[in-house]
Amino acid sequence: MISLEDNYQTNFSFTQEQVNAFAELTGDTNPIHIDEEFASKTPFKKPIMHGFLSASIFSRVLGTEFPGNGSVYLSQTMNFLRPMFVDEEYQATFTVTDIDSKRKTAIIKTEIIALSNKKITVKGEAKLMHKTLID
Repeated sequence: MISLEDNYQTNFSFTQEQVNAFAELTGDTNPIHIDEEFASKTPFKKPIMHGFLSASIFSRVLGTEFPGNGSVYLSQTMNFLRPMFVDEEYQATFTVTDIDSKRKTAIIKTEIIALSNKKITVKGEAKLMHKTLID
């Protein structure tokens, strides 16, 4: 059973090879993500990860780790606050902020924090159904 204020965190990173695979899979081949020479001429000075690749950690965790298998992802809001880079360590955090037992849903605050400087790179809110709320 999930409860208000339950929380979870996990560390992760992505490689340039994973970014390239995401670009190929989605068709988003913007050179800001995959071309070092192009990216070197931008304010970021090096390739940045796709926002949706970085936020895919939310889907992984909410679908399998917290609150666990059996979740049905209903919606997600996101604000991309800072660029994210390959081979850097990040921490995704999740906190249950609301439970609607009548609708059998939960609202979970989602954030990604850069471990190098402790700044939030992505923040948002997920809504999901979970087996402990449905049963």
